[in-house]
Amino acid sequence: MKEDKKTLERMLEGNLPWNQLKPIIGDQKDSNRFDKILEILQAKVKWNEKILLPLHEHLYVVAKDGKRIVKCDCGYEFGDYQINWKTKCRIRVRDTIETIEQLYPKYMGSDPEWEELREYYCPGCFILLDVEAVPPGYPTIFNFLPDIDTFYEKWLSRKAPDK
Repeated sequence: MKEDKKTLERMLEGNLPWNQLKPIIGDQKDSNRFDKILEILQAKVKWNEKILLPLHEHLYVVAKDGKRIVKCDCGYEFGDYQINWKTKCRIRVRDTIETIEQLYPKYMGSDPEWEELREYYCPGCFILLDVEAVPPGYPTIFNFLPDIDTFYEKWLSRKAPDK
């Protein structure tokens, strides 16, 4: 199936029916799919920094002033992509029966003595970026640290964009 930009855009938005999505997932990918996806994502944001890599829903690694930083859809900058972006978030910790029961029916949620829910929000737009279910006191999880240079040089067979 030809992966035109419109189809990929619908896929990224979650608006592609299964009968159209299944071949895209299962078949060989177009060699320029990554470029098309970056184009689509770049067109959706209001800032000009070049997106190097989508990092997470609403988050990107971008090139700015010779550096690679994490940036949200809204433009909030989390700083160096090699430092856990979650440390710059607004955090809500659900660690009581009352706060957990706001999400789950009684007896269907976690026991706050064993587990807390951490919700990470962008300080710029307050969109929910991630949720962790961890034991109390557990360190913040660093989800993903991409090797951008290797990704561009080996996987895409081209030089990584300037920092």
